[in-house]
Amino acid sequence: MLKQALITATIWLSSLIAFAQKDVTVYVLDHRSKPLQGATVQLQGTTKSTDEHGTAIFSGQQAKTAELTVRYLGFAPYVAQVDLQQRSDITATLQPDNRMTGEVMVMATRAAENSATTFKNLSKEDLSRLNLGQDIPFLLDQTPSVVVGSDAGAGIGYTNMTIRGSNNQRINVTLNGIPLNDAESMGSFFVNLPDFASSVQSIQIQRGIGTSTNGAGAFGASLNIQTDALETTPYAELNNTFGSYNTWKNTVKVGSGLLKDKYAFNARLSRISSDGYIERASSDLKSFYFDGGYYGEKHQLKATIFSGKEKTYQAWDGVPEEMLGTNRRYNRFTYENQTDNYVQTHHHLHYNYFASERTTWNLALHYTRGKGYYEEYRSDDPFSTYNFEPIQIGETVINSTDLVRRRWLDNHFYGTVFSFNHKFSASQNLTIGGAANQYRGDHYGEVIWAQYASTSRLGDKYYFNDAEKNDANIYGKWDGRFGSTHFYADLQYRFVDYTFEGYDHNQQLADVNIKHHFFNPKIGTTYTLSPTANVYASYAFAHKEPVRDDYVSSLADARPKPEKMHNMEIGYRLRGRNLNVGANAYGMFYKDQLVLTGEINDVGANIRENVPNSYRIGLELDAGWQVMKQLQWKATAGLSENRIRNYTEYLSVLDDNWGDTGAPQVERTYKSTTISFSPSVILSNEFSYAPISPLEISLASKYVSRQYLDNTQAKERSIDPFFVNNLRIRYNFAAWGLEHIDANLAINNIFNEKYEANGYTYGGLSTDGTRLYGNAYYPQAETNFLLGLNIRF
Repeated sequence: MLKQALITATIWLSSLIAFAQKDVTVYVLDHRSKPLQGATVQLQGTTKSTDEHGTAIFSGQQAKTAELTVRYLGFAPYVAQVDLQQRSDITATLQPDNRMTGEVMVMATRAAENSATTFKNLSKEDLSRLNLGQDIPFLLDQTPSVVVGSDAGAGIGYTNMTIRGSNNQRINVTLNGIPLNDAESMGSFFVNLPDFASSVQSIQIQRGIGTSTNGAGAFGASLNIQTDALETTPYAELNNTFGSYNTWKNTVKVGSGLLKDKYAFNARLSRISSDGYIERASSDLKSFYFDGGYYGEKHQLKATIFSGKEKTYQAWDGVPEEMLGTNRRYNRFTYENQTDNYVQTHHHLHYNYFASERTTWNLALHYTRGKGYYEEYRSDDPFSTYNFEPIQIGETVINSTDLVRRRWLDNHFYGTVFSFNHKFSASQNLTIGGAANQYRGDHYGEVIWAQYASTSRLGDKYYFNDAEKNDANIYGKWDGRFGSTHFYADLQYRFVDYTFEGYDHNQQLADVNIKHHFFNPKIGTTYTLSPTANVYASYAFAHKEPVRDDYVSSLADARPKPEKMHNMEIGYRLRGRNLNVGANAYGMFYKDQLVLTGEINDVGANIRENVPNSYRIGLELDAGWQVMKQLQWKATAGLSENRIRNYTEYLSVLDDNWGDTGAPQVERTYKSTTISFSPSVILSNEFSYAPISPLEISLASKYVSRQYLDNTQAKERSIDPFFVNNLRIRYNFAAWGLEHIDANLAINNIFNEKYEANGYTYGGLSTDGTRLYGNAYYPQAETNFLLGLNIRF
């Protein structure tokens, strides 16, 4: 099938390269006739950014009438029909306007071009090149220090991501400035937002602590996601993908354009389904997105509603190590409805007030409703787990049963986010912002079928635990320019009040009330070497509270401590016409970082404990070179050392008393050891070749060095290094009266690398002191393809 798809796609694309073509240069100026660098220019389905001269060059354009669109923050969009048969040089002059509200909603928490912060911006064009239905983490795979993986193996369903070795509990995600991370687990689950990338204008990835933002503290990175900006002209899109493992993506988008010069509406419906690479690891994902807004000169109001519904067959147990050689796609679950089911709906209301050219007020209200469960079959479970009474039949006593249970999460998250921005002058700026949010969540379990149900009734809850979390912060940011030197100071105060009470799923009383007061300061400076180059240095300090499971598994008299981190960054940036380079060094020094130790408490649960001293130090590179008009080279590198000082491992002796109170344990101490899931080398490389402008062929490569499954640096408990290559062929053209048709073929893992991106380990000591362990891994898909066709009217 793959060979037939390749042949068909090649013949189809080749037959379309017969249109007359020419080079077109677009010059973008402001109302004072000054060049605008970084303006977004779209012509015949191709999008580019202007250089420092305000220039964007489009090669191999079809010589016909086409629509030219130019956008830049703070200016009204420029839209014009141009005759490419008559014109090869086009000048677009933009007029001031405040109606580009997308950037206004996120600018308070984003890093500017001259910020002393290590960051990466991905535009809508960058994302559209990659968006064939895979989850958002997979679209970020070619950015520095990122490692991605998928439970089902092909990037659809539950996915995971680390940045600088920090997992999603330490990566803060905001949508238009509103926090996405779950308030209790602190992770971001993009499976609940299927195909959200189709409604995204841009993503900024801030590595390290980054700027003050809303939501849980960022220890590895922040993802600042901005949804689609205002489009002034009506449009409609049909986006479809078909691929390996019976993968389908179908998306419909429509937009009204600007109506009566003040109103605009956008809507999207999406469906993604896949059988998954792992056996039975299917995904059935549905979502919708709608926004409507009023865009006046002084006042702007935008309401957004988006929702995702996911049903995924469970693959989170991974594949036992001994099965990798015989059946890499093994899934131990066989019960037909062993699924995870969740619906999450977001409601956002943004108001922007442009008091003057220098002063802007922004206020947002938000409400997220989530509800769902995972269902599983259990064999011979004890009655005591479910509060069942023993059954006696004659002299026979029944104390266990086969059953099907559901574990529910039912939650509400709501609050407000605000910011005030004032420019004292062209070189002095102040932003004050913050948020106040509340989370309410119920955790409970139900038995929906049992071989022996005892005295239970349908609808009974065998455990119930409710939680409330109040999270508020306020921050002030000042930045100023003095000649060639730019300074900034960023001060944030954050308050967290977290309470939960009741019994957990192990029938253990879990009552916690914790309050945290955090002060998170940041300072930095940038020195401009030339119009295209600068150097920067920054220092930041931040706190992060433990997650729910840390409290549940801890002893009442030994609650986990908040984590603290000092983050230092120093870097160099070059933004030239043909060469872009970002190089930086970083140090992330932790106090009381929470790591999995292997110790158990009095009920046999694993404990993630604070380690006094640990650190991550490294070098990163993010570079792009336009070698020639047709050839572009991009590369990233992350080299790091990630260590725990004086680490103590606790190993249970697996005898008859294992798991009981006072059961024996053995301590092993390491003077210095590598932090788990923290590869020391992460490299990516991409060559893109465009023999003609509408056609682009790219080869993207990714190398990740060894990752350890625990904190002992043992090779036998690790993930092998892997090197993966993906090929993409993309062709943009206009035909049959359609202005934009985009054919996109992705062949992933073209050399059929058999690799795992994630895993876990468990075990202890035998009575004679032998180390016993078992490893499980999450294999990623072998050679597979995705073929997409996007049409825009």
